[in-house]
Amino acid sequence: MKEASRELIMGMLMGVLISLMLALVAFICIKCRCRYLLLLEDNPRRASTIPIRTNGVDASVILSDSTVGQESPVVPQANCTSVWLDGTCKKNPASLLPGIPKYTYRDLQKATCEFTSVIGQGAFGPVFKATVSTGETVAVKVLDTNSKQGEQEFQTEVLLLGRLHHRNLVNLLGYCADKGQLMLVYMYMTNGSLASHLYCEEHDPLNWTLRVDIALDVARGLEYLHYGAVPPVVHRDIKPSNVLLDQSMRARVADFGLSREAIVNHQKSNVKGTFGYLDPEYISSKIFTKKSDVYSFGVLLLEMIAGRSPQQGLMDYVELAAMDVEGTAGWDEIVDPRLSGAYNAEELHNIGAVAHKCINPDSGPRPSMSFVVQALSQVVKARDGTRHREKTLLPVATAGEEAN
Repeated sequence: MKEASRELIMGMLMGVLISLMLALVAFICIKCRCRYLLLLEDNPRRASTIPIRTNGVDASVILSDSTVGQESPVVPQANCTSVWLDGTCKKNPASLLPGIPKYTYRDLQKATCEFTSVIGQGAFGPVFKATVSTGETVAVKVLDTNSKQGEQEFQTEVLLLGRLHHRNLVNLLGYCADKGQLMLVYMYMTNGSLASHLYCEEHDPLNWTLRVDIALDVARGLEYLHYGAVPPVVHRDIKPSNVLLDQSMRARVADFGLSREAIVNHQKSNVKGTFGYLDPEYISSKIFTKKSDVYSFGVLLLEMIAGRSPQQGLMDYVELAAMDVEGTAGWDEIVDPRLSGAYNAEELHNIGAVAHKCINPDSGPRPSMSFVVQALSQVVKARDGTRHREKTLLPVATAGEEAN
């Protein structure tokens, strides 16, 4: 009887001991899990997303042509757009956007003269010219309540532009999330969009030199997104209306509402972008990569050559020109008539060849944006070298004429 009691007591003690050990293990696991989640929230991948500026903020990163790996856009995280409107999201927007000024609705209402100074309309909503309290002229984009882009794209653009800095990307100067209104404040681009200069009769036609320089600016902006930002960023909506021109006609890439951080993840996403500029491979696979941006840039480059949009049959003309692409006459047949023949035929041939590589239906053979930047840079350097030689020879020729 005593032995049975002793065994019962020992069994109870062992049971209690095992229960305590299991409880301790569970407590440690929960503690570690909470610590991991806290670290993940306070220091996610965002800690490593500071752009590389090895060659300076304005520098174009010089990299070799790289076609290894096809990066997919990042899978959208859980919807946290309430952070902007009702504050129900735990994350503090101020902590996510260090250094980006936040404006009140009243500030921007006054700056835009009660939102009467409209200067444009996009997918995001109306754009207004404004003068803020510092006296600086800015552009204010207001989220249209019926906008297709919506709050998620607003958040994407603010978070991306808050950390991306390059002379060929539009500068975000602030944002507003007040009284149920979402607005973005940008530097004011005096000369408007590239599209307005290509198609609006009120503007003089862009000369050939400017078109080449603008193309190089856009290429450098995209190269920075692909290879200078960490993690890389794919724009997903390259087109003339998303290229803005400053007072010096320097181009900056704008509208990052559809942009995504590029990660090696091959997750499919809904097809978004503008018809005519979409990569055929992206449409079929629903996977957007850096090479999809390259395709859109190729269409943009051909559009600048021809002065004709995809909706106006641009690609049909390109196919006809490409039949004779090995010769010198192909691209001359589609060149913008507004140029009145004032262009460099060799430059046209070289740039047309680059553009044709960019729009290859198969993403594999398409060049990287680093290759495109180098190719366009060589065109500009050759032009500048010719000008330098002409200036050097001019005094000699004049002296010879005087001697005669």
